Amino acid sequence: MCVEGLDDAAGTLAFGDHENDRRDGAAMERVCENNFVPFIRSGEWSDIGGRDYMEDAHVCISDLAKNFGSNSVDDEVISFYGVFDGHNGKDAAHYVRDNLPRVIVEDADFPLELEKVVKRSFVQTDSKFAEKFSHHKGLCSGTTALTAMIFGRSLLVANAGDCRAVLSRRGTAIEMSKDHRPCCMNERKRVESLGGYVDDGYLNGQLAVTRALGDWHLEVMKGTGRAGGGGAGGGPLSAEPELKMVTLSKDDEFLIIGSDGVWDSFSSQNAV
Repeated sequence: MCVEGLDDAAGTLAFGDHENDRRDGAAMERVCENNFVPFIRSGEWSDIGGRDYMEDAHVCISDLAKNFGSNSVDDEVISFYGVFDGHNGKDAAHYVRDNLPRVIVEDADFPLELEKVVKRSFVQTDSKFAEKFSHHKGLCSGTTALTAMIFGRSLLVANAGDCRAVLSRRGTAIEMSKDHRPCCMNERKRVESLGGYVDDGYLNGQLAVTRALGDWHLEVMKGTGRAGGGGAGGGPLSAEPELKMVTLSKDDEFLIIGSDGVWDSFSSQNAV
């Protein structure tokens, strides 16, 4: 689990004398809001729980472009955080952790069209994993993936699976992602439209999530074994993330991103 703290750095700005401050409180509030810039601190924590070995992974990168030797536009720093909840082994989670950030940075449209880049990079990383592990038992492993990127006052969250991002806004939980599980009606409709089905709460009776990277041994669900299947992204098990972007304000206190192990124990509101 990664926890990001957002502190108001606009307090160093001067707004005039105290008399004007008292008379123009509403105007002052607007000025503060317009000049707000989040100051980011991050922390991380993981626990293996009752399992024999850890299958999950996470990453915290304070400056994404600089980390991979790339130039950012107007020297704007893009911070990157991710949680990857692995299953059937750790290979997929570790591969996505190590490669997804690089795929994003190396995209020709980075960072000008970030939403398009992130969505495309999830799918490309999934395909690259299949190529690398085509003759390796790790091909059977899979992982959910949730990333959070902060640039300027913008927060962009991308999610494929049942990890969750929750923003605390003055103590109120704002869910920045949706859990992709077979019980979700929208996901169920998408799955069924692509030839899949839900059996006893599981995708095709096998997986507890409807979106994930990896799991390439499940050819029908990935779309490689269906008649007319188009390969990656063609089946009911999708690697394509859902995105949500918000503009941060001084009311936003921190962001929690965590695997389902956290959210099975805490509601979003309890967590903040």
